[in-house]
Amino acid sequence: MLDWANQFSICCFLDDNQYRLREHSFECLLAVNAQSVLHTTQGKVFEQLQAFIDKSNDWCFGHLGYDLKNEIETLQSDNADPVEFDDIFFFVPEIVLILRSNELLIGVKGQEHASVARAVFNRLPATPSTPLQIEIKSRFSRNAYINTVRELQQHILQGNCYEINFCQEFYNDHAVINPLQVYMALSKESPNPFSCYYKLEDKYLLCASPERYLRKKGNRLISQPIKGTIRRNNKRAEADAFNRETLQHSSKERSENIMIVDLVRNDLAKVCIEGSVKVDELMGIYAFPQVYQMISTISGEVAHTVPVTNIVKATFPMGSMTGAPKKRVMELIEQYEQTKRGLFSGAVGYISPVQDMDFNVVIRSILYNASNRYLSFQTGSAITYYSRAEDEYEECLLKAEAIKKVLNG
Repeated sequence: MLDWANQFSICCFLDDNQYRLREHSFECLLAVNAQSVLHTTQGKVFEQLQAFIDKSNDWCFGHLGYDLKNEIETLQSDNADPVEFDDIFFFVPEIVLILRSNELLIGVKGQEHASVARAVFNRLPATPSTPLQIEIKSRFSRNAYINTVRELQQHILQGNCYEINFCQEFYNDHAVINPLQVYMALSKESPNPFSCYYKLEDKYLLCASPERYLRKKGNRLISQPIKGTIRRNNKRAEADAFNRETLQHSSKERSENIMIVDLVRNDLAKVCIEGSVKVDELMGIYAFPQVYQMISTISGEVAHTVPVTNIVKATFPMGSMTGAPKKRVMELIEQYEQTKRGLFSGAVGYISPVQDMDFNVVIRSILYNASNRYLSFQTGSAITYYSRAEDEYEECLLKAEAIKKVLNG
């Protein structure tokens, strides 16, 4: 499916990597070619998106960039963004493929279903590319990062905020890669349930995300923020189990997770039926290839009359990627980070013809602009007053390990 889709100038491939999560409706979902598009960077963006959804009355795939925050709050983004994804892009595809177990569903406009099936099944896999040796540079030295964390802790001490997600960028400004082959290598190294290969002309997102931002099915909303990370030990089962227990009982990680659960509950309460918001699972521990993660699930019920974009405006950007209180920490993020986040810590996903939707959180991801050869990935961690700056720096490196391994062959 993916080899076939890559020949098109626009495609979106969503893969759960066979995690078989209870809240997933498919193994793979693929949209290719644009029948119509919406892309913009400013000015009544959400009104434009809702009009596009209503007019299309069809599948819509696309992304929400982090800097849509400026449409929701009185904020601005002044840092550079060499990757250059639009703040928002959605398209109505000509072809949709849904893979469930041993069943492939094909929705197509303008050609035969059988011809699409033949093209997919007869597609030869691409020839593997030469192993990469991409030099990775960082916007922060170790000392600069640690000093910045300590400055942020002063803001916490002064009462300006109580948790902030602080990120740093790793990059190469003359990278030449085969995006499809890099994505497939990343998926092999770090298969995660909200992975995505997203191609918009010359711009690519190669995403191995473990996190869901928001799902709507009928009148039910769920959000599953991640806060809490510890390294796996895949060589020694006893040590691996010890790490899992350490994360489960860490007072620091638990307090971070609870802070974000409260923030998400408050966000959902803005649009949900009064009294319907609840925590379905608090601080569950989930295993991924490199790390254990602490994940909570919050749900609520929304009236059928509430527009999709009202739900997004109430909950975006996701609290796990900002901190709390949301507006103040987004101001601090802009002040202390050195790169515009762009699509990083935004979301990619779909809105169905009945206006159900599902979006991931864009983390553990490579962003690439093939025209200017700029390659970027960012990692971050939650800073609280009790954080140890050196440990937060090491957490950023841990989250970057799989990407660095892929980019260095």
